[in-house]
Amino acid sequence: MLPGLSIAAHHLARSSSRQREPPLDSQHPRWSETSDVIPMFPTLVWKVELEAQLREAICAQALAALAGMRRDLPPLAPGQGWQSLQSLHELDDFRDLVACVHRVVPGILRFLKIGHDAYQITACWATVLSRGAAHPMHQHPNNFLSGVYYLRTHRGADTINFHDPRSQTGIIRPPVIELTAENTDQVVVRVKDGTMLVFPSYLQHSVDASASDEERISISFNIMFSSFTEHLSKPLWQPGAAAKRADA
Repeated sequence: MLPGLSIAAHHLARSSSRQREPPLDSQHPRWSETSDVIPMFPTLVWKVELEAQLREAICAQALAALAGMRRDLPPLAPGQGWQSLQSLHELDDFRDLVACVHRVVPGILRFLKIGHDAYQITACWATVLSRGAAHPMHQHPNNFLSGVYYLRTHRGADTINFHDPRSQTGIIRPPVIELTAENTDQVVVRVKDGTMLVFPSYLQHSVDASASDEERISISFNIMFSSFTEHLSKPLWQPGAAAKRADA
């Protein structure tokens, strides 16, 4: 029985008694056969932790490459951030990380039962945040999946926030006695060096201000289907056919 149903049954019995009807539990102590909660329209985030040797190899290559890109730049002041060019996936220094992306994405497409598996990395870039620097809530338009890989995290700079994509749920926000996955509008995911997260590009996310004196370094990427207009942008409906839907 779902929480609260026993209380509801008690009040219903009292109400029925006032109307001179038999109490609900006088003849039928069990008034319902089953109860269930049906989850619908989930928003998924895939989390992968790389094994140590591969993680260290990616870290050494990437940190050296990023240091070269920033060689002539002044150190970041508190509250400042830096982002690289968006074509890191085309550089040899990031080949091992790109290989990991290409191992993760096909599995996600299979899990989602996607009927077209030709995709490409449309952008890949590094983000460096100093103490006090944050990343406001945003999403990645014109892509299907987005991801982030963490090169360097530190205590106070090791989380990412994901925000409820159902904006209409904010119309009514009653107080709750405990935050759960079913009633919250934000989920905080803790990460560490070697963590890769992949999520729908529509899912808004943000990063709180870093509380670490050391730089937080991550590499983000976007995924989109190849030849989208040729293969995937056709109408999903057929003339005279009813729209398809998933059965509960």
